[in-house]
Amino acid sequence: MSQYTDRPTGSSPDYRDPSAWVGWITFAGMILIMVGIFHIIQGFVALFKDNYYAVPDAQLVVHVSYTGWGWAHIIGGIIVLLAGFGVLSGRMWARAVGTLVALLSAIVNVAFIDAYPIWSIMMIALDVVIIMALTVHGSDIKQV
Repeated sequence: MSQYTDRPTGSSPDYRDPSAWVGWITFAGMILIMVGIFHIIQGFVALFKDNYYAVPDAQLVVHVSYTGWGWAHIIGGIIVLLAGFGVLSGRMWARAVGTLVALLSAIVNVAFIDAYPIWSIMMIALDVVIIMALTVHGSDIKQV
């Protein structure tokens, strides 16, 4: 047996090298933070420049004023942002909340797709990547 091991000095005997998925979970945490910031920006645009969007609010899938959409995006964005920081710190609750808010973000963007189609499709794609990374190998980040 070699005197060198893969285990760091002073680590427990059940230590495993972190898998390559740790990078994906870190990526998911960073994307959660970015998506949260995007939602906050989108919320401020809806609050202060409602004529920016492609259709009037009466033609949206869900008939809510852009002011209502703005506040929904800001509050949701803050929750997504906090979940992203929690995921980066390896918290189990943050993985569950991150998965749930990514799902809700995708649903909100489907409802908002008429107002800003390209942005909404981009946000939905990012949400799918977040959900995949957090649900498939989310526990791997605890080992780092």
